[in-house]
Amino acid sequence: MIFAGILAGGTGSRMNIADMPKQFLELGDKPIVIHTLEKFLLCERIDEVYVGVHPGWTFHMESLVEKYIKIRRENVHVVAGGTDRNSTIMNIVDSIEERFGKSEEHYIITHDSVRPFLTSRIINDNIDAVLEYKVCDTVIPATDTIVVSEDGRMITDIPVRSKMYQGQTPQSFQMTLLRELYEDLNEEEKGILTDACKIAVVRNYPVYLVKGEPSNMKLTTVSDYNIAQAMVGGKFID
Repeated sequence: MIFAGILAGGTGSRMNIADMPKQFLELGDKPIVIHTLEKFLLCERIDEVYVGVHPGWTFHMESLVEKYIKIRRENVHVVAGGTDRNSTIMNIVDSIEERFGKSEEHYIITHDSVRPFLTSRIINDNIDAVLEYKVCDTVIPATDTIVVSEDGRMITDIPVRSKMYQGQTPQSFQMTLLRELYEDLNEEEKGILTDACKIAVVRNYPVYLVKGEPSNMKLTTVSDYNIAQAMVGGKFID
């Protein structure tokens, strides 16, 4: 089976424009997370969609699903997230395996709730890639020169731009492999390795690259939010 895991466990402190996490802010005529959720429900290859939410917001998320989701509502499951990104993913994996059992034929497509503009092409390319390679990450080529500084004051290195990519999501995994890699981490590594694909990289498991899109942006700041509102014809925030 192929599952989607939408990561909506953050509190959105960097946005700081409302008394709720940013994934629940209105984008056009519905919340950001609903835009994201609908993209996966429209993909017939996705069997079930799980949303990992901060424990204090699970009831709110369930009410949004009830209000806005008109298709395949029975395939949407809301679970409490963990203390960080990877623990939220693993909470979703635990919930999936509790209901559907463990299987090497289970795959999960994980995605940021605040990247509402992903395309069906990106979803399908992730599915194709994870079925073949077991781990894949969505990226776009870096358009700006990347500058490395160890101390935040002086340049340490300027890598060759043609080898640099900007990471996006989805990040997709064979679920049994993801659990194996995660459970191999010690507690210090779990605190440091907050990117799921980096878990594979540091354990020397190859990660296939899937082409993303510049429009598959993450809504992190007020400026990002206003750009997104312009894209859907919504209201700006001063």
